[in-house]
Amino acid sequence: MTTHLSPTRERWLLFTLAGIQFTSVLDFMIMMPLGPQLTQLFGISAGEFGFLVSAYTFSAGLSGLLASTYIDRFGRKRMMLTLYPLFGAAALACSLAPTFGWLILARIASGFFGGVLMAISQTIVAEVIPFDRRGRAMSVVMTSFSVATVAGVPLALFLVAHFNWHAPFLAIACMVSLLVIVALNTLPSLKGHLQVQSSSDAGMSLLANLRLVLVDPNHLRAFAMSTSMVFAGFAVVPYIALYLQANASFKIEEISYVYLFGGISTLISARFIGLWSDRAGKAHAFRRLALLMPLPLLAMTLSAGLPQWAILAISSVLFVIMSSRMIPGMALIGAAADPRRRGSFMTLNSSVQSLSMGVAAFVGGQILGTDGAGNLTHYWMAALIGGGASLLSYVMASKLRLHGAANSS
Repeated sequence: MTTHLSPTRERWLLFTLAGIQFTSVLDFMIMMPLGPQLTQLFGISAGEFGFLVSAYTFSAGLSGLLASTYIDRFGRKRMMLTLYPLFGAAALACSLAPTFGWLILARIASGFFGGVLMAISQTIVAEVIPFDRRGRAMSVVMTSFSVATVAGVPLALFLVAHFNWHAPFLAIACMVSLLVIVALNTLPSLKGHLQVQSSSDAGMSLLANLRLVLVDPNHLRAFAMSTSMVFAGFAVVPYIALYLQANASFKIEEISYVYLFGGISTLISARFIGLWSDRAGKAHAFRRLALLMPLPLLAMTLSAGLPQWAILAISSVLFVIMSSRMIPGMALIGAAADPRRRGSFMTLNSSVQSLSMGVAAFVGGQILGTDGAGNLTHYWMAALIGGGASLLSYVMASKLRLHGAANSS
């Protein structure tokens, strides 16, 4: 079922969802460039920092798993306006955390409430925007990643430099408060999925509904694609800041350039990728990008010793390809869902992605070592594993059956 909105209402909806995702993405991303400060402040290793990153994603995965059993029982707006303020409260808790242990607990809370937000946003896009325009719509929502990197992360690092590491999380909590008010006026209720459920579904237990999502072979193929798609990047990306500071002699303030130039590049490319995927076909676009992904991954992990401009070029290409895959990739995954259970499917998919990010970050952290000079070692091995995962996502994308997609190949 598709809810039709006026063009103006549709634009406001997409901008609202992009704003919600901006705060969610920034809350997750800001931990990565804070790696050098947090490892020194708390006296932790790269592996322990990887655990800090993974705490958020594992919690988000658990949250998504639980939410997948009940999300289709409620309107989308109600779910968003329940979980999003709680996410803001968790960001506030991060800003007040006095110790490493308290920070881990606050990150777990952030992941638990924030991990489902992307799934709800993607579900809303899938139920409001027709498939032939969904690539462009998804690119608007996905620009949250670009804006978070080009503006959010550098601004957050500015706050860290002039105040402390707590300040960015306080700013996120304030932005959430404002966006909750906006969302009250722009989000449609979207309760149509409640009406199309059959009478037998209405009396179905929550676990039985989850079982129906999990036994669908097409859903399982989509989950496999989703898992490998996000694993590819997160085996490498969480450790870029640590690698550049230890191996490439980047100063802490220079690390923000990676996110600034990478964000500008993805912001420019996102619209073109959305248009290309709509015209050439989502599967075609995704497969081409998945094949390219291993190259910048490996180049990034072997970039020490290159001029700074070359490293920034490599990291920007990596950010562009990594984020570009998500535009056609998430359109394909959304179209693979049974429309009656799309909310449960997308929430469970968010859980799968979060768990995959956590495993990838954990695996990457376990692979890394240090030499006598304090340089990170074996980083390239994480890139090889991530590249293999990207090739697996290529294979799985070729096996999906799409609902309501006339131009998918």
